[in-house]
Amino acid sequence: GITLEGFDIAHSGPGAGALVVHLDGGGDNSVSNITIRDNVLHDSFNNDILKINNSTTGIVVERNVFYNQTGSDEHIDINSVDDVTVQDNIFFNDFEGSGRQNNSETSSYIVIKDSNGSSDLFTGSSNVRVRRNVFAHWQGNTGTGFLLLGEDGQPFFEAFDITVENNLFVGNSTSDMRAPFGVKGGRDVVFRHNTIVGDLPSRAYAMRLNTEGANPANERIAFHNNIWSDPTGTMGQSASLTDDPDFSDTASEDLVSFTLDHNLYWNGGAPLPETGDAINPSDDANAISAAPDLAAPSDFEPPRWDASAGRFADGSATICEAHRGMVEAFATPGASSGALDRADPDQAPADDILGRSRGASPDVGAVEIP
Repeated sequence: GITLEGFDIAHSGPGAGALVVHLDGGGDNSVSNITIRDNVLHDSFNNDILKINNSTTGIVVERNVFYNQTGSDEHIDINSVDDVTVQDNIFFNDFEGSGRQNNSETSSYIVIKDSNGSSDLFTGSSNVRVRRNVFAHWQGNTGTGFLLLGEDGQPFFEAFDITVENNLFVGNSTSDMRAPFGVKGGRDVVFRHNTIVGDLPSRAYAMRLNTEGANPANERIAFHNNIWSDPTGTMGQSASLTDDPDFSDTASEDLVSFTLDHNLYWNGGAPLPETGDAINPSDDANAISAAPDLAAPSDFEPPRWDASAGRFADGSATICEAHRGMVEAFATPGASSGALDRADPDQAPADDILGRSRGASPDVGAVEIP
């Protein structure tokens, strides 16, 4: 029953102890019903910025700004938990802005997994909702991406009953990633009404579904009503590697079942990448191949916190203002967009990334035009 609200929380520099904020359920759900709201959480010099693990439940992380974890760790590590909501946050990295060197070594912004198996109350993380967030300005290593489900090669589903909806993923960086969304040994995952926009140099523009170690093959992974839009026509092309462009990076032996339906695909007018992977745009019987009329994210300004000025570097006075500004700039389709009124209403959440009602004929992507 505790709310942590309105703080600027960071490590002071090298030599800090592990983690900036830690919610540890003690293995027996000793910690529950915690809200972390309207904070600036940044610059870990040892491990994750926020770790939620060990049988915690009922956690809400909302309207925060996250930037600059360290090493092969995350902004948020969600690990062996149940009932966690991550909503209306902004995630980016800007090491240079903090006077730090960008070593391109950090991991995903969010990982949802289970590292300790049956040693606590839960085997696998479940009932996690990631919604209405903005992910941008990638500076991590080439093997990860913005959001990853599963990581530790466990012989069970590390993440299940997961919903990822109404998020904006901004490809404004020149740094390679593996894929913006990944699943390693997951089941019953819904990825819907998200907008992925920009160059986004990567091994796979949309997703990587694979197994690692003893992971079971992925089951029932569904993609509905999303926009994948690369205005540069290089969808799935790495900036530093010579691999052929990929929409997904998924081997058939790593995937039992999936759904791809009512999504919009735009590669700047160039052909969409079709490869030997298990998931391709041609698998979508209701695919929309039309320009979404979205702005290319070339002028992204990381909204890092300026404590002396009492505002964010993009000029915003509040987290909500910064969030809305990025959504309006990069996720809002124009009047000629092929995304308007084209979504499957049976797979639409009640509201959009800004909390506006979807209505009877919803738009594809994170934003609903009133």
